[in-house]
Amino acid sequence: MRRALAAAVLLTVLAGCGPTPSTPEAGPTAVPGADKLVACPPTQSRPPVSNGLPDITLPCLGGGPDIRLADLRGPLVINVWAQWCPPCRDEAPYLAALQKKAAGKLQILGIDYDDPRAELAVKFAVDHELDYPHLVDSEKHLRKTFGIVGPPVTVFVDKDGKFTVHKGAFTSQAQLDQLVKDKLGVSL
Repeated sequence: MRRALAAAVLLTVLAGCGPTPSTPEAGPTAVPGADKLVACPPTQSRPPVSNGLPDITLPCLGGGPDIRLADLRGPLVINVWAQWCPPCRDEAPYLAALQKKAAGKLQILGIDYDDPRAELAVKFAVDHELDYPHLVDSEKHLRKTFGIVGPPVTVFVDKDGKFTVHKGAFTSQAQLDQLVKDKLGVSL
């Protein structure tokens, strides 16, 4: 009797571990409005660079594939932000303007960092006209690599894949443009 009862309990437990009917996963693209964001482009697979971006893959906030950061080369500006961050709101117009005037000269990538409200992150990017791809780092994978205490943090990636970090918000368009020139050699 005990064996039959144990077998019945085991079968019940194992039945709970079996396959379940498939349902669509609720990833970042399932967030309302995410289709209004610029899709993340596919990237060419490359070997990691010494002193380069970390070998970490992050999901796209809008449509498109996940992006492996170690594959990226510059000139590239990566802005780490969050919708709950007041300084991120203050510097957003400078980044939007940079995207418009730097088209064809450099790429911009946003990373929504430690943000519990994906729908508000999408709204933030759309409302501030941040018309470039955005990734999600909800697990704070980049904290150590970029020395992030809190956003905003901006990373300048050169053509060889090496990067430098600027912590804090930009105070003017001229400051951001000068950093792009100094760090990446791109005049706007």
